[in-house]
Amino acid sequence: MDKENQWEYDYSSLYHSSGNDTGYTNVGSSGNNAANQYEASGGGNPPPVTPDYRPVPSPEEPPKKHRRFHAGRILRSVVALVLAAAVGFAGGYVGSMVGNEHKLVIQASDRSEQISSALASSTSTGGEDLSTAQVAALVTPSVVPITTEEVIYSNWSWFGQRQVESGAGSGVIISDDGYILTCAHVVDGASNVTVTIDDVDYTATVVGSDTASDVAVLKIDAEGLTPAVVGDSNALAVGEEVVAVGNPLGNLSGTVTDGIISALNRDVSIQSNDGSILNLTLIQTNASISPGNSGGGLFNMAGELVGIVNAKSEDSGAEGLGFAIPINTAISIAQDLLENGYVSGRPYLGITYVAVTDESTAQQLGVSNYGIYIVDVVSGSSADKAGLEPGDRIVSIDGAEIASRDDVTSIIDQHAAGDTISITVAREGQMLTVSATLGEQTPNN
Repeated sequence: MDKENQWEYDYSSLYHSSGNDTGYTNVGSSGNNAANQYEASGGGNPPPVTPDYRPVPSPEEPPKKHRRFHAGRILRSVVALVLAAAVGFAGGYVGSMVGNEHKLVIQASDRSEQISSALASSTSTGGEDLSTAQVAALVTPSVVPITTEEVIYSNWSWFGQRQVESGAGSGVIISDDGYILTCAHVVDGASNVTVTIDDVDYTATVVGSDTASDVAVLKIDAEGLTPAVVGDSNALAVGEEVVAVGNPLGNLSGTVTDGIISALNRDVSIQSNDGSILNLTLIQTNASISPGNSGGGLFNMAGELVGIVNAKSEDSGAEGLGFAIPINTAISIAQDLLENGYVSGRPYLGITYVAVTDESTAQQLGVSNYGIYIVDVVSGSSADKAGLEPGDRIVSIDGAEIASRDDVTSIIDQHAAGDTISITVAREGQMLTVSATLGEQTPNN
């Protein structure tokens, strides 16, 4: 396992309640949305397996008309980047994703009274930036604890078993009428989401959730809340002081930790709840991050929200390796979710693919070459219109050699819906190059 890329979500599935028993468990993982997925045909002698071949399960296509590669049972492998005992929420709960009913207006409220109060309660002599105590006094009313429940029915007993799995996370208020920004993995799979403000519990609706970016937006029926003032994550500098606020361990809401920006634009691969791999570009900080902090805020020393905390290193030998979604990214995703019900403009090719990296898998599929093979093509998709077929082995995309599943995702993700890409595949011993105009990924494909 690559020790440099062992990250875990600060999972919402922090504790597990079965019946009346509740116990804490450490949890973790992360993920990659590979909506455009994998490989092609055979012929010749298989090249030696290299560590670059890292099979990752692809998300399943919805029930449409498919052309499938019937060459035996496909073995799905998972990259073991994170192996944490995550109790709880698997599945694709997206809540009530509604379209134009919800339009979020980020409030840049006048906080002079709040700042004056924070300054008055501090012994700091002031300055261009606030002290940690001043920032804490200013921003903690905007960060809220989130608890979640998922009801699971098991069939292993005579009468069936009803279990409730519970989790905890954090969220940041971004409008005074009850919109809250959090991480998708905090609420994914939850049947009930509760936000607590000043000891009052509010039932929350998930109005938008995007696993690929790990961003979700909640709505509670409340007025007069204190929204965080949104800053500019593009203006951050390495070494700049920051403060993280959240709900570690699920019962320590309002916890404040401080640190610095350790790195910007850090490319991190994280294994998600469903085993897929997310490639995210995150802010790295050494502010203390613990399970339950996910969805909480990372603030600069002006008290502005610059990131949404979402991951930490799972390596027990590593300290001070926390990560946050840049707020510019999170707000952009949130606006799209609320206005469209999904993140617009994402490319969609319409294939499912698998990595063949060993003789056993090759035999299962009935192929002789190792590589990335297409196993399913969605009828009417860009791939279908381009003439791609199940059994094709993807050799290159836009001239770049395809050696692993991640190569396919990374190249396609560099494009937008409407772009045309060139795909070379091997089919029945022949090389074939086709052009495909990428469609748009929506909840329906």
